[in-house]
Amino acid sequence: MSNHTLNIITRESPLAMWQAKFVRQNLLVIYPDLSININGITTEADKFLDRSLEKLGGKGAFTKELEVALLDGSADFAVHSMKDVTAELPDRLQICSILKRESSGDAFISNKYNDIDELPEGSIIGTSSLRRISQLLAYRPDLSIKSIRGNVGTRLKKLDAGEFDALILATAGLNRLGMHKRIAHEISMDIMLPAIGQGALGLEVCIDNTEKTGLLQSLNDSVTYACVMSERRVNEKLNGGCHSPIAAHAILNGSSIEISAMVGSVDGKRIIKEYLSGPFEKATELGDAVGDALLSKGARELLLSQC
Repeated sequence: MSNHTLNIITRESPLAMWQAKFVRQNLLVIYPDLSININGITTEADKFLDRSLEKLGGKGAFTKELEVALLDGSADFAVHSMKDVTAELPDRLQICSILKRESSGDAFISNKYNDIDELPEGSIIGTSSLRRISQLLAYRPDLSIKSIRGNVGTRLKKLDAGEFDALILATAGLNRLGMHKRIAHEISMDIMLPAIGQGALGLEVCIDNTEKTGLLQSLNDSVTYACVMSERRVNEKLNGGCHSPIAAHAILNGSSIEISAMVGSVDGKRIIKEYLSGPFEKATELGDAVGDALLSKGARELLLSQC
C-alpha cells in the first residue's frame, strides 16, 4: 500500500467500539505494518434515545453520519452491524467485506424466568424492535411490550432495576461484550426469526477506493457474505422501508443455501412465512425467490397497511 494508515469510522457505543477493535485486530494479523485508527462518533440514533427509531428515519439513523465521513474522505471504511445497514446504500458506497458470522439469533434475558414459556400473563418485555414485537405477540399475545432503547449495558441496568420482567437482545452482541452469562435462553428460530444480517459485521467503503477495498476483502467470509446478501435481497424485493416487521435468515447446509423469512403485523395477529433452499451459487436469486413468494402470499398488502 502507498498509504500505510487506515482510518475506521464507527459508532462509539461499547459494542460498536468492540467491533471496530475486532476488525482492526484481524487486519493487523494479516497486515502487521498497518497503522489503524478508530474514530467513534455519536449518531443520531444514539443521541435521541427518547424517540423511536421509526421517528428518526429507521436504520439510516445508525449509519448516516458514518457514511458522510466515508464520502467526504475523512474515513477509509466503516464497521457496521449488518442488521443496521439500510436496504439501499448511498451512491458510491458498497459493503466490500462481511466477516464470519457470530450467532445470528435472539436471546431471552431475565432475572426471574428461564424462557418465554415461563413468563406469567401480563409480563413486561423490553424491546423496541417491530420484528421482535410482532413475533413475540404472535407466540404470546398475553405479554405486555414496553419500548426500550440504548446500548446493551443501559438496557441490562433497567432490567436489573425491575423495570422489565425480561429483555430480548441479539445473542451476538452479548457474546461479543462477554455478557453471555446473562442469557437465560436462546430463542428458537421457530418462534423468532432474526433481523436481516444479524450477527454479521460488514465493512463499508467507497466503490472507487480500490486499494482499500482489496485490502479489506481479505477479511471476507464467502459463506457469510452469500447468506447475508441473500437475506438483503429478500428485503429489497419487499421494499421493506415502511418500518414493518420483516425477518430473514439464511444458512449453508451442505452445498445448499436455506432461507427462512417472515413479514408480520405489529400486533402479531398476522404472520406470513416462507422457506426455500437452493444451490449456494444461486444465493441472491434464492433471496429474490423468497421475496417473490412472500409477495404472492400478500406481504405487499400487509406492509402497505402499516406504512
